[in-house]
Amino acid sequence: MSVLPRHLLPDNSTVADGRLAIGGCDVIDLAVEYGTPLFVYDEAHLRARCREAVAAFPDGVAYATKAFMCAAMARLAYEEGMDLDVATGGELHIALAAGVPPDRLVFHGNNKSLPELRAALDAGVGKIVIDSIDEIGRLEQLVADGSPKPTVLIRVNPGVEAHTHEYLQTGVHDSKFGISIVNGTAMEAIDRARSSFDFAGIHAHVGSQVFDVRSFEKAVAVLGKFAAPLSIEELSIGGGLGVAYVEGESAPTITEWGETVRRAVDATGIEARITAEPGRAIVAQSAVTLYAVGTIKEIQGVRTYVSVDGGMSDNPRPVLYGSGYEAFMPRSTDADRPMHIRVVGKHCESGDVVVRDGTVPADLEVGDTLATPVTGAYGHSMGSNYNMVVRPPVVFVKDGEATEVIRRETYDDLLIRDLSL
Repeated sequence: MSVLPRHLLPDNSTVADGRLAIGGCDVIDLAVEYGTPLFVYDEAHLRARCREAVAAFPDGVAYATKAFMCAAMARLAYEEGMDLDVATGGELHIALAAGVPPDRLVFHGNNKSLPELRAALDAGVGKIVIDSIDEIGRLEQLVADGSPKPTVLIRVNPGVEAHTHEYLQTGVHDSKFGISIVNGTAMEAIDRARSSFDFAGIHAHVGSQVFDVRSFEKAVAVLGKFAAPLSIEELSIGGGLGVAYVEGESAPTITEWGETVRRAVDATGIEARITAEPGRAIVAQSAVTLYAVGTIKEIQGVRTYVSVDGGMSDNPRPVLYGSGYEAFMPRSTDADRPMHIRVVGKHCESGDVVVRDGTVPADLEVGDTLATPVTGAYGHSMGSNYNMVVRPPVVFVKDGEATEVIRRETYDDLLIRDLSL
């Protein structure tokens, strides 16, 4: 029996008579007003994390939009002093549509197409992070055809193994990301970038959901030796800071991460600007997802399945990575949770699991609102229409007011691209 740890809830959460409010808004009332599933984001929490990141990395810090992207989030991050890291033409399009100045954008991606690169150059994107030798050729072709010469960073692969899930390791030698330091290809890329573009420096990203900041120290140590003779202007350490999702987990703060990186850089003697690209650490704990319980199926001697009206279409992380989440009832937020359940979705997959090993109060019943915390990152952004399920809305809450920033899809939305009708 355990009570939901409060540190997993958004900053501006309060509980009165068991009922949870976020940003001054009762979440059960929000579920009634907007329906379920529903993403509820604490706007003040988002702004506070953005400001913390700007303070931790004063030379420059970009919000990694892949974690959660919409026009409202793009504007919010920019308003709080962050640049934006975009990794596709779609993310670029949304950032520009939101009014973010193009020179405040950093364009990532391991396989940027010629049209994507052309759009970035024509828009005047601030920096392009080159991820391959092939990409250098594409950019050289565009510049030869009259596109503006870009400012670039070279994403190098430091060969550092971060302590995280195998699928989230991006800095090991065997990775689709970056250009290897080990075999000399990175230096070839830097030489070409110096001759063809405005070369600003190097970028490295060791992985995602990294709890041990020593992984960043190891990366900086390797990069320091590599960068020492290059006289670079900028070193970007990327992102990847871990976030606590379940009881018993804890993670460094953005401030602690920045201090660790700075100490490691100082030890190398690098005098370049130090920049970073947090995403998950900005948005993950700012949100909860609300569901309606539709079925409770107890299998004697096995487990109790609780089916909700969402699933892998709004949070694929448990399916992709085996990620753990907590479950709780916002009508009894601070109650003991003695009942062991597995929260599953409505999709036609046995693996459609939302919370593999959840606990809730024993009086859970059909029709209850069930919530999962720490769903602000890689839930909505990785959502799908599997089984033709419509994607949920998103509301930002602050000072007792809720603002719907993304509406719920409709069945007619599912037909928009179908040309056979």
